[in-house]
Amino acid sequence: MLLHFIFVIKEEDIQKRKSEFEYIKKMAQFYKKWINDNFGINYEIQCDELITKPRSIFQKLDTHTLVRDHEQRGKDTYHFYLTHFKPLWTDCTCEGYHAENFGMIFWQKPNVSDDILFLAEKNCTTVSHEIIHEMLRIKGNKKYIHEVHDVWTKHFYEQLEFQQYGEDFESTEGKPMFLTMDISKFKN
Repeated sequence: MLLHFIFVIKEEDIQKRKSEFEYIKKMAQFYKKWINDNFGINYEIQCDELITKPRSIFQKLDTHTLVRDHEQRGKDTYHFYLTHFKPLWTDCTCEGYHAENFGMIFWQKPNVSDDILFLAEKNCTTVSHEIIHEMLRIKGNKKYIHEVHDVWTKHFYEQLEFQQYGEDFESTEGKPMFLTMDISKFKN
């Protein structure tokens, strides 16, 4: 099985956002281990950039464009798009979207290019949100949408801490490189 992270980036931003793509490649390897540790599913990982050019207002990129790209690349691969735009329609409170073998989030750009904590807090947590939806769906959890959104709300309104992981992909109390939703809330 393949989990393919795709950084959707504007053509004019390629050089300016190289450090983000380097973080995405590390994050992808982290999620390979994290998914296997927490859900017992072993994915091969791939990372690419999808470079976009300016479009007219009538050809605006959105979820439907990425779903079509996903179908053309192959529905059996889990494609995860990290986009420079917010989806016009979303089923999640985190500006993301998920479907079978498909995920996307609005990837927020840091003010400082190498701000790892910003990337972990704003983006890595949202990636975990969408991945947990898909993992619980695969595992047959019928309430996978509601349960993920309940825990997400607790992270923001009840001070539930995100889980912290270091550069070695292990849990840490120090400065995190990766942050995820509290996975213990989904284990029976």
